[in-house]
Amino acid sequence: MKRKWIGVLLTLAVLVWAGPGLAADQAICYNCPPMWADWASQLKAIEQNIGITLPHDNKNSGQTLSQLIAEKSNPVADVAYYGVSFGIKAKEADVVAAYKPAHWEDIPEGLKDPEGYWFTIHSGTIGFFVNKDALGGAPVPKSWADLLKPEYKGMIGYLDPTSAFVGYASAVAANLSMGGSLDNFDPGIAFFKKLKENEPIVPKQTSYARVISGEIPILFDYDFNAYRGKYKDMANIEFVIPAEGSIVVPYVMSLVKNGPNAENGKKVLDFIMSDKGQAVWANAFLRPVRASALSPEAAAKFLPASEYERATPIDYAKMAEVQNTFRDRYLNEVR
Repeated sequence: MKRKWIGVLLTLAVLVWAGPGLAADQAICYNCPPMWADWASQLKAIEQNIGITLPHDNKNSGQTLSQLIAEKSNPVADVAYYGVSFGIKAKEADVVAAYKPAHWEDIPEGLKDPEGYWFTIHSGTIGFFVNKDALGGAPVPKSWADLLKPEYKGMIGYLDPTSAFVGYASAVAANLSMGGSLDNFDPGIAFFKKLKENEPIVPKQTSYARVISGEIPILFDYDFNAYRGKYKDMANIEFVIPAEGSIVVPYVMSLVKNGPNAENGKKVLDFIMSDKGQAVWANAFLRPVRASALSPEAAAKFLPASEYERATPIDYAKMAEVQNTFRDRYLNEVR
């Protein structure tokens, strides 16, 4: 009996001793979903290379910012990932800290906050992620205008633009391509009103699997998800940059202000900006912010450069500034 209790006490001692060590090897990232942008591979690479584990997190950009604000007095996350307009808003909400990661100087001006409150890690181009096998014989749509045709009724999906950043980015792309501006969303609102007649599917979360399965034949999404479906999941996928035009969108990360594992958070951000970290994005068909990480083999799987000429960068600070204006109009006039 005495030996038994000695064994129990030794086990408890080991657990107490190991606990802090285990915690020291962890960090929390908000909005690092494994099914989006191949975060699954990035999270594995982080653990394998620097020994830090990050649990999967399926928030979208809007949910991430809302959670950071709600937890401002007692932060849970250490780093956050979101579309650029949410990174700008996170700085305004004072929920992120200034941090300049490794290879800071390689990030072009305009794609980072000067003090490091947010910085681009990769970018994508908005277009149509199309499962050709699920079109029921309809042709692959080539333009925003095509989507208003009755033959696509029930086939079109886009993420909720009042919450998910890719949804808002898609709305901005459509609006600008139809003659609108960041001060005038009338064309975009008119488009979504007409699109409503085709009974679009409007989920809040990333819907990659629903396109691959054919449940959503056409999704407003980034090129990298379509290329992943085509080249990794070997589905009959086509990516379309609409004839009227589209936009290029940066995705950014931040160090959370007063995060519980700040040093680990910094190490994670440094790794993501390293050669190995950036290569993960390139191999997942994203454009890494460090251009040198995009290999010729990866670049060859993108649409021709002539197609990408229709997709342009925009004023991302202005995009963030007017986001609530669009959200309110969408909620009042479309939903």
